[in-house]
Amino acid sequence: MSFTSAISLQGVKKDFGDFTAISGVTFEIADNEFFTLLGPSGCGKTTLLRMIAGFEDTTAGKIRLYGDNIENLPPNKRPINTVFQNYALFPHMNVIENIGFSLKMLGWVKSDISNRITEMLDMIQLEEFKNRKPSQLSGGQQQRVALARAMASKPKVLLLDEPLSALDLKLRKEMRSELKRLQKDTGITFIFVTHDQEEALSMSDRIAVMSSGEVQQIGTPSEIYEYPENRFVADFIGETNLLNATIEKINGNISECKLQNGQILNAKPNRRVNKSQAGVISIRPEKLKMSKKPSKGQFIKGTLGQATYFGTDTQFEILLAKRLALSIRIQNSALTSENYECGDQVFISIDDEDARFLTD
Repeated sequence: MSFTSAISLQGVKKDFGDFTAISGVTFEIADNEFFTLLGPSGCGKTTLLRMIAGFEDTTAGKIRLYGDNIENLPPNKRPINTVFQNYALFPHMNVIENIGFSLKMLGWVKSDISNRITEMLDMIQLEEFKNRKPSQLSGGQQQRVALARAMASKPKVLLLDEPLSALDLKLRKEMRSELKRLQKDTGITFIFVTHDQEEALSMSDRIAVMSSGEVQQIGTPSEIYEYPENRFVADFIGETNLLNATIEKINGNISECKLQNGQILNAKPNRRVNKSQAGVISIRPEKLKMSKKPSKGQFIKGTLGQATYFGTDTQFEILLAKRLALSIRIQNSALTSENYECGDQVFISIDDEDARFLTD
């Protein structure tokens, strides 16, 4: 599959006085890609988005749009539009006027503006609400109008700065599918900013996980989740167990690791490692299996602690030693007829490929 770069960042840096917000990041975003900048508050993701939009100058580095340098262009000269967190709709204008405003400012003729508004109303499915003002619309409807206004002028890239954060949980989930549909229908490159891991995993073609102004890892949702490159990514994306360990022996691409309680656990390192090297083992709770008898493969033993019922699954706490525990999540439909009680000795089965040894 050929890769056509929509946005290229090369050594992009941003300083605010003595504080470095972006530490020389370099990566490319493909044409027609749904690309997400994911990270906690203060990691630099919104600053990076604003630099692409032209609202913040670069301290160093290059930003290219389809091969053309744009870091010195003002925002209105870049074929890039932004959907803000608060939507920024004009309260005195109805839906038609909001969608057509930017087209009017760009000098489109009336007939073309009218045709484009009709297309956008059909795309966001709000034809019957076209004469309403923002105050007469729901949060989800306002968001769709903001999206239509941003896409009406056919930008090459659309930037979305946490546009779902003001919506309730049910509506956020509905709008994830809507955003993904709009992106595929229009063919516009989307760059989405969020701190919500579930949003990123469910919508993105690729994700850049950020922390402290640096990109920690870039990959598809499954790559980020299944093969985290370091402790931060493993801990930030979803739920995981992090166990301190030291490498005892290296067998090809699998290492024998000693846990704090002395038990041995095989794990796959994230990079080249050496004997006696210290790190952490990351294991997703849903990858573990529990039994009252040891399995034929790799297992560790512990004591069953608290169990928490979540409807679709149950979370079990397994005590391996004092202040050392594992969390396991098992689908309730997959639970065996064995009766587990707090204090029972249990055996935890772990596939080598599901335990990831991470060195930061």
